[in-house]
Amino acid sequence: MSDALPDWTGDTAPLRALQQTLAQQVVLRDAFAKPLRTVAGFDVGFEDGGATTRAAAVLLDADTLAVLDRQVARLPTRMPYVPGLLSFRELPALLAALARLPQAPDLAFVDGHGIAHPRRLGIAAHFGVATGLPSIGVGKTILTGEARMALHEMRGAFTPLRDGTAQIGWLLRSKPGCLPLVVSPGHRVALASAPELVMRFTTTYRLPEPTRLADRLASRRDRPRSVD
Repeated sequence: MSDALPDWTGDTAPLRALQQTLAQQVVLRDAFAKPLRTVAGFDVGFEDGGATTRAAAVLLDADTLAVLDRQVARLPTRMPYVPGLLSFRELPALLAALARLPQAPDLAFVDGHGIAHPRRLGIAAHFGVATGLPSIGVGKTILTGEARMALHEMRGAFTPLRDGTAQIGWLLRSKPGCLPLVVSPGHRVALASAPELVMRFTTTYRLPEPTRLADRLASRRDRPRSVD
């Protein structure tokens, strides 16, 4: 674990090099439980003017979307925000929130990017490699790349997101009239499977339920409570 999360020294060059190394460990094929029994959403917010990192994890039944457990982990923020290195800032609290769940999910949805990242290691990919869990990144805005084909307004429509000649994800219209989501595999999920899996867990909102609920918890619009 420490190999994927070195101490912050203020030097960004080794972290960028590590991202390129860890990106080689990302598995872009489906290697998750079938049928899925549980899924979880993960998101991060900040408190105390950024001094405290607040990570939320919400575990759901994959069939009913019933909430099985919610957890929040608060840790001192370990480093400042550096563009492209967000995962090193957020990952410690995410791992702490994961550890508080009663069980690891079969599939993790992480608010942020998977391989749709300049060095192919966004927070969802970093999280997946560090934990070994199948993961998908669900981003709200494009970090890198562009869509070269128009995206239909129909719910569930998607179009490739490319960085040069490489496809790194999808733009997904999860809700008509809303901006598309940026969907990319994080680890142990095939590129072709990612949009279908996101839509499977999307109801009437723009965000899929796992990250929607985690977003509410991370941003303090919801409070963790015991689930009987």
